[in-house]
Amino acid sequence: MSNTAARIEFQDVSVSFGDLTVVDHASYVIHDGEFVSIIGPSGCGKTTMMNIVAGFVQPTKGQVLVDGKPVHGPGSDRGVIFQEYGVFPWLTVEQNIAFGLNLGANRPSQSDSREIVERYLALMGLRDFRDAYPKTLSGGMRQRLALARAYAVKPQFLLMDEPFGALDAQTRSAMQDLLLQVLAEEDKTVMLITHSVEEAIYLSSRIIIVSARPSRILEIIEVPFGYPRVGAILESPVFGELRAHIRSVVMQQYVAQQRQSADIRY
Repeated sequence: MSNTAARIEFQDVSVSFGDLTVVDHASYVIHDGEFVSIIGPSGCGKTTMMNIVAGFVQPTKGQVLVDGKPVHGPGSDRGVIFQEYGVFPWLTVEQNIAFGLNLGANRPSQSDSREIVERYLALMGLRDFRDAYPKTLSGGMRQRLALARAYAVKPQFLLMDEPFGALDAQTRSAMQDLLLQVLAEEDKTVMLITHSVEEAIYLSSRIIIVSARPSRILEIIEVPFGYPRVGAILESPVFGELRAHIRSVVMQQYVAQQRQSADIRY
């Protein structure tokens, strides 16, 4: 358990949409600088929990605190990255990165904005594509652009919902390493929603396993690897044992969710 300050705190949170409960009495804390992954079966309520932190959804019961204050809506302190890239197709790469810098009362000066854009063009390997439109980029490059746009406004929190789920295995691995590289340079507190057990272990400092709908906290696991992470840990016995354990717990919840669906259908 981290000894650093609590940055995100779920306090007995439940969410219902009509008669359907999707989150049920969830309580946990994400500390300063932690990388926490939420894993569980599809449709169990993981994204709903992230959307509460982002300010897109309000709890039915309980509350979520960010730096000790209840979340009432979106804020520039929270950068959100979705699986669908979340870039503007009508803007160039450079314009996409600069977009958030032109919003709000505290926007940087023109020279500072140029410096920030240049930094993320370089960091994400997009300098040669500054004038390109997203439709001309590969999936991995579009996701690098989404990361760059989210980072440019310097959020304190990075909220990621299956950001690499649509990528092929090699590109996904490269994006994971790039994310860790960027995080090593710029301290962030991260909440990741993922279905990939390997991704959760490789990236995270802690993993929260949630149940079939409605989401309840089943287990919180401290990942026993320090940073920086290297690919060799994927072949270690400890990694393999942890992967097997998490897969077993998650698969039990998939079975439970299938039974729920069958009960509803029939």
